Amino acid sequence: MSLTIRRAARALLLCSLPLFTQLADAAISLQKSRLVFDGDKRNASMTVRNTSNQLPYLAQGWIEDAEGKKIRAPLLLLPPIQRIEPGDISQIKIQAMPSANLLRQDRETLFYLNLREIPPKNNLENTLNITLQNRIKIFYRPVALKAPLSELASPWHEKLQLEKEGNSWRIFNKSGYYITLVDAKKQVKAPSVAAFEPVMLAPFSDSILPGEATDYGTRPVFTYINDYGGRPEVEFRCEASSCSVAENRIPKN
Repeated sequence: MSLTIRRAARALLLCSLPLFTQLADAAISLQKSRLVFDGDKRNASMTVRNTSNQLPYLAQGWIEDAEGKKIRAPLLLLPPIQRIEPGDISQIKIQAMPSANLLRQDRETLFYLNLREIPPKNNLENTLNITLQNRIKIFYRPVALKAPLSELASPWHEKLQLEKEGNSWRIFNKSGYYITLVDAKKQVKAPSVAAFEPVMLAPFSDSILPGEATDYGTRPVFTYINDYGGRPEVEFRCEASSCSVAENRIPKN
């Protein structure tokens, strides 16, 4: 490619960036970043908002299983498509079908809620329509795992454990809940562990933490996402080749 062609291509890309940035802002937004569906309920609702003050949008939704396959049972999304006027809010409902009773009752089951925004047709020249999509997790929580209100935000955190494996830590989730860890530090108020990457642990599963065991120190602190989308921290105490959750809670700022 000649220098002239490369310069022209670069200029075209730079000119197009503001257009992509402006159009890439999602108009359809969901009320929550995750949803816990309690097994003793028949349905759960969530608010949907059209943040555009000028254009109506269609909101098209569906549910997928943990492998990303579209499903209509045991959970069903209603309505599958709706029109939301500029600045308005609406609702979607996740309905439990009778087959939900066949899900595992000793652990949560993971699903995904997808909501795609469809913009109005644009007949103008030299414009680009981008269809954006929200995708959040649904955790179906059987009745046996429903925690008391005092523990509802984090009913599982004491069942995490670290075991030394070579020069690394293996983290065990010994609960029936899905656990999402988004940050790790050597100790309270320390900087984040550079090697750490967010991980979602399935019920009764384990995973090797990235980096070496020394990266996490002897009093590591992990940040997790609770039922409400909050990000509390949990501290561990390590002895020799294992770490357990500390009895004292980390005070909130």
